[in-house]
Amino acid sequence: MTYLHLTTNELVTIEAYYQEGTTVTDIMKALGRSKQTVYHVINFLKDGHSAYDYYEHYKANKKRCGRRKTSLSQAEKDFIQTRLDQSFSLDVIKGTYPDKISCSMRTLYRLADRSMFKKEDLPWKGKRKPNGHSEKRGKQAFRRDLRERAELYPDFHTEFGHLEGDTIVGEKHKSAVITLVERLSKAIMTLKTKGRKASDIEEAINQWLSQVPSHLFKSITFDCGKEFSNWKSISNRHDIDIFFADPGCPSQRGLNEHSNGLLRQNGLPKQMDFTGISQQFLSAIADKRNRIPRKSLNYLTPYQVCLSHLKSLA
Repeated sequence: MTYLHLTTNELVTIEAYYQEGTTVTDIMKALGRSKQTVYHVINFLKDGHSAYDYYEHYKANKKRCGRRKTSLSQAEKDFIQTRLDQSFSLDVIKGTYPDKISCSMRTLYRLADRSMFKKEDLPWKGKRKPNGHSEKRGKQAFRRDLRERAELYPDFHTEFGHLEGDTIVGEKHKSAVITLVERLSKAIMTLKTKGRKASDIEEAINQWLSQVPSHLFKSITFDCGKEFSNWKSISNRHDIDIFFADPGCPSQRGLNEHSNGLLRQNGLPKQMDFTGISQQFLSAIADKRNRIPRKSLNYLTPYQVCLSHLKSLA
């Protein structure tokens, strides 16, 4: 049942009736209030206070009402900040260490809004391109699309060995890094390439595929960039199916796009020239991401999930 608090006009009216000697019953009928409510005010007035004093007393009590703001101990703050510095997200921290955080994941994000944690330490969120953006970059004239992939691999969404691939470019679009991510384990691979030409991409992917067990990976899904125009040669040489997402539909390779955003945060920013970096450096960045638990993996790391699938295939 909703209770309506006394207004200032009602308080002043009760005070006026009280000073005139009006009975509580008559005051109650005139205001349409309960007898107990009127008695509360009159008893306060009998102590020598005014209606204004009652209102100030009411405001002071009201400030103490409601849910108190959540606060964390310094040990909890230090623990969370340490994990944020390791590129953990707040939901992963809470999911991986539920007993060490006294509040919920939603509350953690509210605390971030209250500046308890640095916003720049949180994972990147938001769209990089506005709604209605139309892809104008080069597109493959002939390509194998996702409909063909669905026919060849009916268990695509549940079986291990399907990759999503792309390139992330460096400063002034003069250098690039190849990124690959396995769909089930979300394990990320980063490959160094000499340049952005199709021949450079082909050479780097051929070198990497020649080092992994044959037929470990069944397919790769790229975007429609010109840098993957030599896909037939790669497919024939390693007996791996290569498909392409529809133009302007990055959501069809959503995992790869998300992984690229994580790599941007953890050592491969847009302002960086990738020409001089080594494969060892790139592997270290991917290794860091692959050792962080993922909420979508039930708080296991990509490495753990990947190894479990490899053991089942052995």
